[in-house]
Amino acid sequence: MNAITLDPSATTLVNVLTCDPANQAVLLNLLRQNTDEVITTLDGWRSTSFVAAQDGARVTIISQWRDAAAVGAMQGDARMQAYFPRIAALASFDSAMGPIAYARRA
Repeated sequence: MNAITLDPSATTLVNVLTCDPANQAVLLNLLRQNTDEVITTLDGWRSTSFVAAQDGARVTIISQWRDAAAVGAMQGDARMQAYFPRIAALASFDSAMGPIAYARRA
């Protein structure tokens, strides 16, 4: 089992992508490729995790960054700008950014 470890001092970005279930695997591959080739190279990146809904209709991305400025720099990066239309062709998305407001573990 993969573990999601959240750093309370980081800025957390959550994206929920809604897709046709037939496109979820393609979307996940595109997200993995972009994470491996672009996201991990950006200043301020700390971690990225994907949650694939069992019904195939959604993928949630949980990523952590040093601060909000690092998120803004990622969103403005030319490689990311070129990547966004490829995501939009497969899914609609909504996002939220901020610090961890509450966390509890067993």
